[in-house]
Amino acid sequence: MNALPRPPAATATSEGTGQTEQGDPLALRFRSVRSQTLALCRNLRPEDTVVQSMPDASPTKWHLAHTTWFFETFILGRDPAYRPVNPAWDFLFNSYYQSIGPMHARPSRGMLTRPTLDEVVDYRRRVDEAMAAVLARGDDPSLAALVELGLQHEQQHQELLLTDIKHAFSLNPLEPAFDPALARPTAGRELPMSYIPGQEGIVEIGHGGDGFAFDNELPRHRALLHPHAIANRPVSNAEFRAFIEDGGYRTPTLWLSEGWSTVQREGWNRPFYWSEDLQSEFTLGGRREVDPHAPVVHVSYFEADAFAHWAGARLPLEAEWEAAAAGVAPRGNFLESGALHPHAASGDDETAMQMFGDVWEWTSSPYVGYPRFRTLPGALGEYNGKFMCGQFVLRGGSCATPLSHIRASYRNFFPPHARWQFMGIRLGSDR
Repeated sequence: MNALPRPPAATATSEGTGQTEQGDPLALRFRSVRSQTLALCRNLRPEDTVVQSMPDASPTKWHLAHTTWFFETFILGRDPAYRPVNPAWDFLFNSYYQSIGPMHARPSRGMLTRPTLDEVVDYRRRVDEAMAAVLARGDDPSLAALVELGLQHEQQHQELLLTDIKHAFSLNPLEPAFDPALARPTAGRELPMSYIPGQEGIVEIGHGGDGFAFDNELPRHRALLHPHAIANRPVSNAEFRAFIEDGGYRTPTLWLSEGWSTVQREGWNRPFYWSEDLQSEFTLGGRREVDPHAPVVHVSYFEADAFAHWAGARLPLEAEWEAAAAGVAPRGNFLESGALHPHAASGDDETAMQMFGDVWEWTSSPYVGYPRFRTLPGALGEYNGKFMCGQFVLRGGSCATPLSHIRASYRNFFPPHARWQFMGIRLGSDR
């Protein structure tokens, strides 16, 4: 029996307050995001939520608990009178906040058969009730920023929950589908790749305005762009297959040294989740035929860079990418579409398509702080800044990213060998 309850309606009355959240945008958003996380688990069984398929992934149950711990620790815990649901869980569900205290080893999260899934779901309920009371009081001017940070953090974990369970299911010989009812996209059509001239000279990048941004998107600053162009769409499965068939994985001169070592060590010869015959791929809807016109997905930075070299191009700088995306509404194939897999591009090949959604797009920019970057004060300063070493920036969001979570200035980052996320390729060039 599935231990996960049906998520409550976002307009329900908060227990203990006697007030509806209908007129409180922050409380309504809180319930909406928290409910969405549970909704993503509606087809899972308790056994599914415990498994950890590799050290970089986390069990679903841990995601449900850690996002709750975040609100309990950084918001409810500010009140000296608050008593944690279970103080021992601080050790289990802290991720990497060394200033908070010690934590359970990340590679061993799959060993946490206790607390049970029922207990974790109850933990979410109790923390949500306490949060509802705090939000109803409305007596803390700093509360909104902290709650929004927690919600953006949870939306990150919604995507991680999906990619992590996809990896776990892919290792099961039965290849179970996360959602067998996922709609199959209509067959795409071939759209020629072309290059769109980019802005030159001084541009401003980084978050501007009053909306939410993570600290790594700040401060807004000037960047110098040399003459360049950016592809009108992401690289397709058919194009990447041509790279494979031309010996791309067997040609060391296409690869960075560390990338070539990784290919040899790991035996890579195709994108993650593709079958050996290059005809099918494992998806959250089960194994399906590869759509030749959809964006290639689940490729590492090393593979993206090697493909760019093979194609006589390069990966765009993140400043080039952001300049191209500035002013473009973030519409596309996101989590809310329910597809949970990239779709083929459609539209005018004279415009940049699929800048947002479908696949995260690797850039050639290392993940470092912007000029005059400052981390958040206190323990929250560990959120982003301490990972600015040995990673590369991705832009644009994916088919598993919530729409309300993305913006042109958003900087995702992963090490160059990672490929279990919805990672794809958009080419750039000099001109």
